[in-house]
Amino acid sequence: MAVLRAFPRVASVSDPIDRPGYSFNPGPPPEASRFLRNKGLRPAFGFEDVEPEEHAVAFSVAKVMELDLLDAMKGEIQKALDDGLSFDAFKASWRANPKLADWWGKREMVDPLTGEAISAQLGSPRRLRTIYNANIRSARAAGQWERIQRTKGAFPYLEYRTGPSEHHRPAHLAKAGLILPVESPFWDEWMPPNGWGCKCWVRQITKAEAARRGVSDEPEVPNRVVKNDRTGELRIVPTGIDPGWQSNPGKLRLDSAETFLAGKIRLWPDEAQVAALRDIATSWRVTRIMDGAPGRAPVGLLPEEIAARAGLPDRIIWVNNDTFKHVVLDHDPRDAVFRKALMSVVSGIDSATLASLDERDDGLKTLRVLVPFNRFFKVAQSSKARKAERPTALILWFDDGMRVRSITPTTETSFRNAAATRGDTVIDLGGS
Repeated sequence: MAVLRAFPRVASVSDPIDRPGYSFNPGPPPEASRFLRNKGLRPAFGFEDVEPEEHAVAFSVAKVMELDLLDAMKGEIQKALDDGLSFDAFKASWRANPKLADWWGKREMVDPLTGEAISAQLGSPRRLRTIYNANIRSARAAGQWERIQRTKGAFPYLEYRTGPSEHHRPAHLAKAGLILPVESPFWDEWMPPNGWGCKCWVRQITKAEAARRGVSDEPEVPNRVVKNDRTGELRIVPTGIDPGWQSNPGKLRLDSAETFLAGKIRLWPDEAQVAALRDIATSWRVTRIMDGAPGRAPVGLLPEEIAARAGLPDRIIWVNNDTFKHVVLDHDPRDAVFRKALMSVVSGIDSATLASLDERDDGLKTLRVLVPFNRFFKVAQSSKARKAERPTALILWFDDGMRVRSITPTTETSFRNAAATRGDTVIDLGGS
């Protein structure tokens, strides 16, 4: 029997309408880049298989079930966002990627939900444009929301604006010129983009401008019941918003980080916890701790099986100021770019499959985890070219929760040899 559920609303480079009204920088805002970079991967056969809350924390493309293929696709989107590529440049880069060469045209696939074989449309110029627009506009909107929260003291109101489309959705056109406080619940659902191909945007304005032009009354937002044709589930979606777009992805991500700090999401799925922790690890909170502020912050989630084999009841990894007092091989820990990259590596520990546990006679433990190289989370530039893509040994102490002690570039062979010399217990999820 279908269950009626209410969902909050989730989350072109060269198109100026996709930038906030007060932005003078044509490049990608760092918040938008981080929003996409920190996402996990979510294989899915259909768009309807992924909830809006999941879209806020995980990258997904319909008809893509392989993680390596998803990772290659995410890399192309990330490059387009970071480098400011036009759609044509993005398409050329995508088509030139050997990992994506076979993902084109139609192919027979088996729907895992129904078991039926169908002729599925994979890559095409139209699908690439949809993937490009949907991901980049959502990332930009989420990044803008983060900036809105940071600057709402000076710019406490938002104005809804329509984009340059020739034909506007009537419900979107009806919102044009609406001025409401940043804190209005309206933006929980109606923060653009609000559907496939939607080019609406918001402009952040001052209290004085809002008073001069007139603050709008809170609008009545009618809802409709929409059936998910794949699962049979019924959803409540605001009228005028495409199903699956009925959330504010930036707000969902910020709220998840705040909720995590309050200790309330330990029962969330791993992908949601990892995204929240990555947001925290690259946030101003950790930057302040790096600069000497007291306190600690959660920044990573130890893989479940590593934690179980090490006998650790809590998988959360923390940092405090002592973490940043230790020099890391080949790097100056005071360098801001390196420190941000370092925390990105820490937050990428969920991909680790090799660790070693050193249990001392006095009862103290040290856990060393080999974090694989990840092009999105590298430890800054090394002066030695052979180290550019080496994995990283993350050393965890247990004096303030499971705390990051230090981080060192290494190789798997060196990691295993050092563990054998110390007599550590090796935890190998890869079985080698």
